[in-house]
Amino acid sequence: MHVGYAPVFQNPGNARSDAEVYREELRIAEMAEPLGFDSIWSIEHHFTDYTMCPDAVQFLSYMAGRTKTAKLGTMVIVLPWHDPVRVAEQISLLDHVSGGRMILGFGRGLARVEYDGFRIDQNEGRERFVEYAELIINGLEKGYMEGGPTIQQPRRDIRPYPAYSFKGRTYAAAVSPESMPIMARLGIGLLVIPQKPWDVVRGDFEVYHKVWQEEKPGTKPPQPFCGGFFYVDEDAKRAEEHATKWIGAYYHTAMNHYQMTAKHFGQNKGYEFYSNVGKYIEQHGMDGAARDFVKLMPWGTPDQVLRKLEFIRDTIDMKAIMCNFSYAGMPYDEAEGSMKCFAKHVLPELKKWDTQPLQDPEPLNMPAPAAAAA
Repeated sequence: MHVGYAPVFQNPGNARSDAEVYREELRIAEMAEPLGFDSIWSIEHHFTDYTMCPDAVQFLSYMAGRTKTAKLGTMVIVLPWHDPVRVAEQISLLDHVSGGRMILGFGRGLARVEYDGFRIDQNEGRERFVEYAELIINGLEKGYMEGGPTIQQPRRDIRPYPAYSFKGRTYAAAVSPESMPIMARLGIGLLVIPQKPWDVVRGDFEVYHKVWQEEKPGTKPPQPFCGGFFYVDEDAKRAEEHATKWIGAYYHTAMNHYQMTAKHFGQNKGYEFYSNVGKYIEQHGMDGAARDFVKLMPWGTPDQVLRKLEFIRDTIDMKAIMCNFSYAGMPYDEAEGSMKCFAKHVLPELKKWDTQPLQDPEPLNMPAPAAAAA
């Protein structure tokens, strides 16, 4: 089993200075590789205290220099907020400086505060995502980008030319059931963040696999990656108390950032599924929704965490997990303690699980640049 670490850079209520958050989060992130984690992941968000990492690739470029072997994953680059040719250039550059260590994750974003901040109509989110994803995926394989029904990108080379193929190491976050066929047609794997009942997730995967076989008969999609908010303690009572407190507090930050209780939530084109989330919160209350979110997460004693991860593995056949240990403003010594407990007691067992290894990147044969005129 591949196991990664994902810092979140939260500062709920601005209780700390942003400088302190970054100092401590970087310190903990740099512990990941020595503790045995296989990868480091970055989450893109803007404008609020929810997640203060506005450039996933820039952060991972820093981590490329601070690590030796750890893979570097984006969970995710939110494509509708970017120029796709610039994204392709950033990806190619990071893959060069890291020696092909990048795992590419895309998403389309959900928060109105972010869409409005970038002056982008959220009703265009899904169409932009599909168009930009196709351009970037194809561009990274061919070494140039061209076309797109709306942006009509003039043909331009991606320099430095991509050194390795991203086939088999490109994923996308998909929450709504309507996203499953899109990801299958794009030929990319799934990044799963637990946030709805697992029987519903299982049904989503059935759609994904059905469409994949229709589009690419005889082939298998990449096994998914699964994220999660972890809390691990050898004392069961303490683990439950602290997991309920901090994971529940995290979900309150998510409800606030995404404005899940607002009338507009889930009303944009392509986002209709999320209206069900708003209705659920209205029915159960914010505290009730937070409690249900906590139940989905892998927390507890080391053995309890392993049993929960076994259940998730058996449900979605994941080959990798991305772990959040520091979130919701919890004390950093507490986050570090949970992470070290996981590394000591859970990680060695996960390494014994027989899962398909991550695909090694295949070298690309890009054209040699034309000689400069004398």
